[in-house]
Amino acid sequence: MSISELNTMSSETARTLFQQCCTSEEWVARMLCSIPYSDAAELKSTADKHWENMSEADYLQAFDGHPKIGNVSSLKEKYANTKALASGEQSSVNQASSEIIERLALGNKAYEEKFGFIFIVCASGKSAMEMLSLLEKRLPNDRPTELANAREEQRKIFQIRIEKIL
Repeated sequence: MSISELNTMSSETARTLFQQCCTSEEWVARMLCSIPYSDAAELKSTADKHWENMSEADYLQAFDGHPKIGNVSSLKEKYANTKALASGEQSSVNQASSEIIERLALGNKAYEEKFGFIFIVCASGKSAMEMLSLLEKRLPNDRPTELANAREEQRKIFQIRIEKIL
């Protein structure tokens, strides 16, 4: 898709497109208000700008738009509208051993209980073992640190999805 096509599509179509990148309603609303975009660089920088300084509730809403790492079936069931853009993001989990999958599931449960939101990581290009290592490394953090980490990982994810759109 070209920037010109994005700029001229209906608001509802653009809304759906942005929701595939990030499920925060506030972020999507901000992105819609910024149309038209002059080029891909402006679109990507605006996406980052709008991601900054949102409320915690807005960030948590975005995090909720992701399946838990290792729970590939939830990607198909709960988040069908992001399927095309999210495909392949967790593909390495499909090749992981049952032990790694079990450790990911247990780590995700502990993470969510501790921080109140799921473990967010930009999974593209990472093996299941790498994701497990990152989860275990981040688990000892405090909540403000993890909220910042999760925000940055979500930012990386929507930037990759914007690239896929273009």
